[in-house]
Amino acid sequence: MTPSSATPTRASRLALLLGDPSGIGPEIVARVLSESAGPDKATDSASSANIVVIGEPWILEWGAQCADLSLDLPQYNAPEDLPLSAPGPVLLTGPSFPENAHTPGRMSPAAGRYVLQSLDYAAELARAGAVDGICYASLNKQAMHAAGSSHEDELRYFADRLGVSGYVGEVNTLDGLWTSRVTSHIPLRAVYQHISVEEILPAIRLIHNTIRQGGQPSPRLAVAGLNPHAGEGGLFGSEEDDVIRPAVEAAQEEDIAASGPYPPDTVFLRASRGEFDGVVTMYHDQGQIAMNLLGFERGVTVHGGLPTPITTPAHGTAFDIVGKGVANPQALKQALKLCTQMLAPVPRGRPA
Repeated sequence: MTPSSATPTRASRLALLLGDPSGIGPEIVARVLSESAGPDKATDSASSANIVVIGEPWILEWGAQCADLSLDLPQYNAPEDLPLSAPGPVLLTGPSFPENAHTPGRMSPAAGRYVLQSLDYAAELARAGAVDGICYASLNKQAMHAAGSSHEDELRYFADRLGVSGYVGEVNTLDGLWTSRVTSHIPLRAVYQHISVEEILPAIRLIHNTIRQGGQPSPRLAVAGLNPHAGEGGLFGSEEDDVIRPAVEAAQEEDIAASGPYPPDTVFLRASRGEFDGVVTMYHDQGQIAMNLLGFERGVTVHGGLPTPITTPAHGTAFDIVGKGVANPQALKQALKLCTQMLAPVPRGRPA
């Protein structure tokens, strides 16, 4: 085949979803796009991938108005019409959402249905190879459940739509520090029945592989204990000796640089000083409180264990500031940047 007859290759594509239309998602998307639209304004978050915004055009326009911005993106109605490469972001018309159903600043089942339809469409495009990564603005779990979702969260929703049956988990990152958790969106009283080697070891593997995918070839991992002072030698609980330490040792046998268990009230202090690249916690708030205090408006959530890189801001829909023009886009910018990095081949280092 001669070069002139070769099939042209397309640039990597990131699908960018508007999030819950009742929240700050459309506004922060508009703010990010205003900094990356056009050939002269590409930011580092989108320098090596084309951004394809997926959504109802009027919702994006409303978000731009909230931010006192004007956007003029090339618009397409079908994925096959998208250009192989574009000088800036483009808009792909997604699921429809009637304007009379819009309730800014309030939880809405109608908004939840639009979100679920948007996630379905993005997952469909990923499975078809039309997009290579997905980044979405903040969603509202209550709205998604009110709209009929039976999944624990959007991670499990994506796993279902992408046909993933293996281990998945949320990984959060902020300023180069990563954290994952053994249990996530479950009642605190249910945590203890899930603290076992069989559930801790996959969480360690997940954050190890995810950090490597994000560009760090040999991450150093700390594993937090469950009890105060990591059990204090068995005085305050035996889970550290019975299951957490054996899980850490099993990870070490797989050439993963994990250590612990460490007291959960100090491990993030050590990690924030650079001693570790990532921390594995036992339950949701054990890690989320620490990460939110370190930088709530910059944190990113990664959906680990999926075949398609998927990222989102770690913050929520912020109904209390919707339409006020003050929403901070930094976390979304970081989520886009990280998703772009995750499109690259995994660096050399310890095996995944």
